[in-house]
Amino acid sequence: MTRVWQWNRPVTVREVLEDLQQERSIAYTTVMTVMDNLHQKGWVRREVDGRAYRYTAVSTRAAYAAALMNEAWSKSDNPAAALVAFFGMMSPEQRRSLEDAVRMARADRPEGDGAEDGPGEEGAREGPPGEDRPGERQAEGADGTAEAGR
Repeated sequence: MTRVWQWNRPVTVREVLEDLQQERSIAYTTVMTVMDNLHQKGWVRREVDGRAYRYTAVSTRAAYAAALMNEAWSKSDNPAAALVAFFGMMSPEQRRSLEDAVRMARADRPEGDGAEDGPGEEGAREGPPGEDRPGERQAEGADGTAEAGR
């Protein structure tokens, strides 16, 4: 999936294979099987292009990461404690990205929907514990560069 997300265009098994072979030895059939499995699971869609398929990601890497976080959080028997522990694991840069994301999510909500603050939380802190209030420093922007790894 990393290759499909990186290229952000329809890719063939051959293209993925050639890219992977720069790092390690891998068989065409292995890549073909993985791409077919991703298609069967709904991660990629494919279209016929001559004698081959071209595969395209169904969702973005960011949407995938969000779904993983949501799934893990929803399985917690104490979601608030899970979030506090998660915030404690974050680097300062990750916390700034989170604050930026919270500001963007709040800005996207229609005015007066009541979702900005919960009951009795008017003026409550935004963002993870131990951080400055988001409005008290310059936003550095959420540019999506925090996505790392394979």
